[in-house]
Amino acid sequence: MTRIIVVTSGKGGVGKTTSSASISTGLAKSGKKTVVIDFDVGLRNLDLIMGCERRVVYDFINIIQGESTVNQTLIKDKHTKNLFILPASQTKDKESLTYKGVELVFQKLLEMKFDFIICDSPAGIERGALLALYFADEAIITTNPEISSVRDSDRILGIISSKSKRAKDHRKPVKEYLLLTRYSPEKVSSGDMLSMKDILEILRIPLIGVIPEDSSILKSSNQGFPIILNKISNAGKAYSDVVKRLLGKKTPLRFTTEKKNFFQRLFGR
Repeated sequence: MTRIIVVTSGKGGVGKTTSSASISTGLAKSGKKTVVIDFDVGLRNLDLIMGCERRVVYDFINIIQGESTVNQTLIKDKHTKNLFILPASQTKDKESLTYKGVELVFQKLLEMKFDFIICDSPAGIERGALLALYFADEAIITTNPEISSVRDSDRILGIISSKSKRAKDHRKPVKEYLLLTRYSPEKVSSGDMLSMKDILEILRIPLIGVIPEDSSILKSSNQGFPIILNKISNAGKAYSDVVKRLLGKKTPLRFTTEKKNFFQRLFGR
């Protein structure tokens, strides 16, 4: 059965697109037929991170407006077997997205028997974000360890519980997970960042993963190469752990405690 997962947040710049690219890549590398959809109409970035910007001919809105088919629009990923990208439009406005049109696209994708449909949501609560979460079975709430990001994520949780199709149909609620990004145990220790424990107490949803601060993420994004494919980077390893948990494998958390130097270990600090 196809799992439709939205990667969302209330705040911009927290790593949703980076996460969508890496999670979808990891699922495909695990043998799951996966499509990742960019819902950020007018401001698409997923194609850049996936390294397929020059291969975009048609987009999501072209399908909705009957100008292309799903098969014509999907881009087969050049790095990973079983992975397809559905890009957003750069020229249309967000009002071009309609519930009926998005539902039609999902129906076509379900007929193609994808194991996973990953929806890369724009930030906030505008039309693209609401449509990205509307049809979801599961939601990955992407949050930075800062109070404004956590507060906005709490707002998104409220919207999911009231405005998703599952909520409106009175079905089993959307399954929610927390993905904590740009986490630095050293900054937590110095009081410059909220701790994982504090964030979990505020949001009260299961933790699917902790992605550490990692300078290689920016380099990877600029090269059009999802960070999960960088097997020596801590962020890549953390995203691999997230994928394993989504597939039901018990995997311990990493990169959540401060690395102590020799003198800190010697004096017990």
